[in-house]
Amino acid sequence: MTQFALASVTLDRQKLLAILAPMVAEADFAVEVYESLPSTNQKAWNAIAQGAKPGTVIIAERQTAGRGQWGRQWASPAGGLYLSVVLEPNLPVNCGYQLTLATAWGIATALGDRGVPVKLKWHNDLILLGRKLGGILTETKVRHEKIIHAVVGVGINWANPVPATGIGLQSFLSQQPLAAIDCLETLAAVTLQGTISGYKFCSPGGIDTLLPSYHKLFINMGQRLTVEGQNGVVVGISDRGELRVRLDSQSYNFSPNSEICLPPGAVSLGYDG
Repeated sequence: MTQFALASVTLDRQKLLAILAPMVAEADFAVEVYESLPSTNQKAWNAIAQGAKPGTVIIAERQTAGRGQWGRQWASPAGGLYLSVVLEPNLPVNCGYQLTLATAWGIATALGDRGVPVKLKWHNDLILLGRKLGGILTETKVRHEKIIHAVVGVGINWANPVPATGIGLQSFLSQQPLAAIDCLETLAAVTLQGTISGYKFCSPGGIDTLLPSYHKLFINMGQRLTVEGQNGVVVGISDRGELRVRLDSQSYNFSPNSEICLPPGAVSLGYDG
């Protein structure tokens, strides 16, 4: 069984670049590592304002004001991975949802290729053994109905304290006979590899190609829930990134077995206890 020493929370930029280079040979990353930042996403936006190019990566060993979805605070103590990537998608504004969907799939797939069975919880969570391993926050700037800049922020639990609904990757790997991710630098490199791999699917129509693979990792498939008092079951993700729910009861609003699509944030799908 693999044994881990006490985790270092210091991330070595040169070691990260050396690990990353053979993984994503075509990507030109400019990596900045900070001991502490209020928010890696905010630092990335500041860098864009100063002319930062696509592929700029901001990493902090901890965040003091990390952001999650819907304005929630993202607890970011030392020991976790907190990074943001600058992108220039040039996507139609109505395709912005693809950025979160595709990069989440890419990161989950990259981790899965290294023996970490990560699943996807709609719409931006990385799940391991039913608990939250990490999350993604995508922010965009729009001009003339096009997304001209995007920042994809990723937080993944490594050796940091986690809540009851969370899980740390280092503790999981310590129970595995072989560990393909042995340090924070490798986790950062794998995360960046997955981000770029998923990002390649971000194009008009690209989500149609991705969805079959996404559904294989989709942990909410078949989950039962209640929408406006009506019982239903999750049957997938739409080509607009919405949650597809088939209702199985009749009301004045819905016919029996009708399907509805819910936008992100419309319902909470919870975690395993």
